[in-house]
Amino acid sequence: MNKTVNINLANTFFHIDEVAYNKLRQYIEAVRRSFANTSGSDEIISDIETRIAELFSEKMEHDRQVITLKEVEAVIDVMGQPEDYMVDEDIFEDEPQPKRQRTQGPVKKLYRDTETKYIGGVCAGMEHYFGFDVLWIRIIFILLAVFTGFGFIAYILLWILVPEAVTTSQKLHMSGEAVNISNIEKKVREGFDDVADKVKNVDYDKMGNKIKSGSASFFDTLGSIIMFFLKVFGKFIGILLIIIGASTLIGLAVGLISAGLLDLSGFPGEEVFDLVNSTGAPIWLVSILAFFAIGIPFFFVLYLGMKILVSNLKSIGNIAKFSLLGLWLIAVITLAALSFKQATSFMHHGTTIVRETLPEITATDTLLIQINDEGYHTDNIDFNVADMRLAYDNDGKAYLYSEDVRFDIEPSKDDQAHIKISKEALGSHYNDAKNRSSNIDYNYRMDGNTLWLDGFLSTDKKNLARDQEVRIKVEVPTGTLLTVHEDADSHMGWGTQNDQNFSKYDMGGHLWKMDASGELICQDCPETVTKEEDSRHSNSIKMDADGIDIDLKGEKDSLRLKIDADGIELKASDN
Repeated sequence: MNKTVNINLANTFFHIDEVAYNKLRQYIEAVRRSFANTSGSDEIISDIETRIAELFSEKMEHDRQVITLKEVEAVIDVMGQPEDYMVDEDIFEDEPQPKRQRTQGPVKKLYRDTETKYIGGVCAGMEHYFGFDVLWIRIIFILLAVFTGFGFIAYILLWILVPEAVTTSQKLHMSGEAVNISNIEKKVREGFDDVADKVKNVDYDKMGNKIKSGSASFFDTLGSIIMFFLKVFGKFIGILLIIIGASTLIGLAVGLISAGLLDLSGFPGEEVFDLVNSTGAPIWLVSILAFFAIGIPFFFVLYLGMKILVSNLKSIGNIAKFSLLGLWLIAVITLAALSFKQATSFMHHGTTIVRETLPEITATDTLLIQINDEGYHTDNIDFNVADMRLAYDNDGKAYLYSEDVRFDIEPSKDDQAHIKISKEALGSHYNDAKNRSSNIDYNYRMDGNTLWLDGFLSTDKKNLARDQEVRIKVEVPTGTLLTVHEDADSHMGWGTQNDQNFSKYDMGGHLWKMDASGELICQDCPETVTKEEDSRHSNSIKMDADGIDIDLKGEKDSLRLKIDADGIELKASDN
């Protein structure tokens, strides 16, 4: 059972057992004596203690862990043995004579270099990390900021998330130098820039010697090449994730700001949104929920890309992560509920039917069906949404109207003419749909023998756009003569049968008679040409193994051209 001691090392508290404490204390005292007559010794010792505290923190799994002799020896192994700095060796009699081989090589990390900064030191830090000249990095950020806006956001995020190189160990990590007593001393004495260059040269010399000596095997070299390309691919993926995440966030932010401005300014588009919105949620609230539901996942995509590029990127913290997760869940659940409510508002169909008898039409009269376009306030049309248009009457009152009006002509079941008007609409339930259909305003009128059908329907704005439509059936007795005005055929349905197989667009302007079979018989259409008569006036071209036979027929004569193995024959004859 060992006694534990609480120590304060570089403003960090640690629990350490008594044996390890004595070893650590002797080590620090020995190092202190080795730099006793050195200028800047206090700063050197402070930086060494800070680095030792960092190494202890990396090895600790929890706050209550006790540092043992094993951890102290591992730290001394990294920092360097005291005999390397001409200190007393009698206090390290328990150390083995052979010098221990260091297991931890230099690791380059991304920090903000505030010593050569212009704004936040982001570009200067990236120069050390990637090895590119800082001027080009700054130019890239400026171009991205001017043309895409991404450079500005990326710089702000890096400024927030990348830590500043404050301590000596952080500055050495920034340049990829091993953080030990030797480099700390050089940093203090000679300045960071000179030390960085020397360490880089030493690293290259070591690598060159290693390759020249042939110590690295073929498989080690092959593995290094593969790892290099994997790292390059990983960096590419990181850059791609950053671009995707940042561009999506920028687009969402622009959309959110635009929606908020439109909502506050009373832009007409807000009324269009209200026409189809059954949830009652304002447009600004839906925009915010959509921003969180879509933007938070893409923020983590951006964060993941930055983690891939920057190994020591500062974490946003568990509190922020769980807060964003909770906010995302709230946004998604709320949007799902609103979407369900919106979808159910179109689930049910309601119809209101009005059937009336038309004034008696005599056998000698011809019923004329025309479309009434009067009543449109076309100069006051605002928007078209789901076949419904928002318009304003002469008094400035808003209402909805639609041109979704169709009529068909069918035989009457008695000796009188009738009109059957079906007003249809959708709703969240049957009664809701039925109520909306009954609130559709539609009119017609008889003027002598002319049936005027309104080419539009209207309804109050509060009934919203719910696929309102009107379907009309004009029922006439057998033998009734009628004409559809040429301007009205576009409002005809596809259920009207005729003996000419005309489409609805060709029925206008002709005189029709209702047959007992329910089919309209054209009274002024040209007689149908029989197949036999048509064949006499048709041209023909025949090609086979015997040759080519071309027969051109006119009204009174024909011309026949025949080409075969016997030659060319041209023959003219009367029909």
